[in-house]
Order: sequence, then structure tokens, then C-alpha cells
Amino acid sequence: MPMSKAPDLPDTISLFPLPGALLLPRARLPLHIFEPRYLAMLEDCLKTRERLIGLIQPRTVPGGEAARMHAIGCAGRVTAFSETEDGRYMVTLTGISRFRMVSEVEGFSPYRRAQVSWDGFERDRGQSEADPGLDRAAFLDLLARYFSAVDLSTDWSSLKEADDELLINALSMLCPFAAEERQALLEAPSLQTRRETLVTLMEFALRGRNDSQSGERLQ
Repeated sequence: MPMSKAPDLPDTISLFPLPGALLLPRARLPLHIFEPRYLAMLEDCLKTRERLIGLIQPRTVPGGEAARMHAIGCAGRVTAFSETEDGRYMVTLTGISRFRMVSEVEGFSPYRRAQVSWDGFERDRGQSEADPGLDRAAFLDLLARYFSAVDLSTDWSSLKEADDELLINALSMLCPFAAEERQALLEAPSLQTRRETLVTLMEFALRGRNDSQSGERLQ
């Protein structure tokens, strides 16, 4: 069966390579745009009907230099923006759909653009997902221990009332994971696998912290 074509989504979009940033479908991400090339990108984006920007992570090489980009990113629609007195923009992107890069588009624009495929991400453009395997009490207990370990705070009453997708995606975007770990959360094929990945990352971070503290006590 052929893949369904993404409705109203262009074949070519502008790219915003941003290390460590994570945008997920139906979630919102605030951005501060000030570099001249990305100010130009935003101005061009606002002239289009879709107002889409493709958020994507650059890969890094051992020397710390940015190499080529990851294959999968997430396109966000500019849903709010305001200009500061010194010409910068505060922008809110609302996640529309993940995409797969097909090829970069050569041209004269100061920012990068790519031909993309939306195939395989149909559920991103559907209804909010549920996670029937979520044990909310156990998940929130792990989250409380993780937040305590990394010195984060949150509105626990809001988390307890949030639906599955909002809870899992918001935490995936909020938690201070490494860039490659964020990419794994982005590429998770379902909400359940994203939650399983999130749990694994939090448990791994807690074990690493406990091992480090045990080593310090033994010295």
C-alpha cells in the first residue's frame, strides 16, 4: 500500500540546525532568533502559507565540530512571534510533523534548505496519542527522584492532570538530556516507545549519579 501524501505540507522547507533542541508534534517550543541568517529565514517563512521551519540537530564529530545533520527532524509552524527593541525575535514553534531529509537544496539563501519526505510520520498529523501501558504513579515517582537529582522543579499538580501525550512529550523536551539522547526521543516510533526511552534515560542518569556518589564516599 503506498504511503499517504502529507496534506498541505511542502516538499522543501528551511532548516534550523540547533544542537540539543527538541520539538515534538503538537508540542510548543519557544525560540530566541537573533543571527542575521535566521532572521532572514524567519522573514521568508512568514511570507509562506505554511509558516514552517524544520528544527533539526547537527551531528557532532569527536573534535566537537558540527558535521552533517541527523536524517530526522520536526517541522514547526510559527504560531507566535514578537520583535524586541534591538531587532531580535521571540518565536513559538508548534510541532506539526517529523520529516526525513532527502537532500539539501543548493541556492543563494543564507540559511540551509532541504527537500524532505513526510512518509512514515502520518500519526504525527493525527489525533493526540495515548499510552495504555503508562503506570502514572510509578512514572511520577521516578520523575520526582530524577528531578531531585538534577535539581529541577515543576508544577506537580499540572503533571498529574496532563494527558499522556502532553506529559511524556513535555518531559522529553524539558529534561536536560544529551543531544543524542534527545534525538532518540524524537525518533521513537510511538508515544509508548518514547515513554520507555524516557524512563530508561532517567534510570540511567540516576544510576550514574548513585555510582558517582558511592565512589566519592569510598575515597
